[in-house]
Amino acid sequence: MERTVLKSPERTLPKSPPKDLTLRYAKEEGRDIGPKPRTPKPVTKENTKPVDVKLHTQQRAAKRAIFNYTVATKLFLTEQQKKQEEKLRKMLEEEEVRMLRKEMIPRAQLMPLFDRPFLPQRSSRPLTVPREPGLGLTNSKSWTCAVPYNHLGIHGCYAFKAIK
Repeated sequence: MERTVLKSPERTLPKSPPKDLTLRYAKEEGRDIGPKPRTPKPVTKENTKPVDVKLHTQQRAAKRAIFNYTVATKLFLTEQQKKQEEKLRKMLEEEEVRMLRKEMIPRAQLMPLFDRPFLPQRSSRPLTVPREPGLGLTNSKSWTCAVPYNHLGIHGCYAFKAIK
C-alpha cells in the first residue's frame, strides 16, 4: 500500500517579496544588499593520478622462490648422496658375499710332511692330584666352611679327600 502525501494549505510558506523591492528597502535603510560580486569559481583540481605503490610482496616472492629453489636442490643432492652411498654399500656387501662363498668351498687338507714327524714333548707342569668329592658325607662338620658356595647353588661345604 502506497501512501500519498498531500500538502495541506496550512503548511505552505509565504512567498518571499520580489528582489527589486528588497533592494530598494535596503538602500533606503542604508544597507547594501545588492547583488554580490561574483567570486571566481574555485579552480578545479586535476584528477589525482594513482601513485605506483611499491609493495614488498614482489621482493618477498622472489626471495621465497630463491629459498624454495635452494631447499629443493639441497634435498635433491642429499637424495643423490644417499642413493650413491646405498649403491656403494650394496657393492661392498656383494663383494663380501662373493669372497665368503669363495672361502666356503670345501677343500681337502694338505698332506702332512713326513720328513719331520710330530714328536710331542712332556709338559713341565706338575700333575694334578685327583680328589673324591665325598658326596656321601653329610655330618655337621662338613657343613661348616669358611667359603660359602651359595652363588653356585650349593649349600654348605663338602669335604674333599684325595684319591689314592
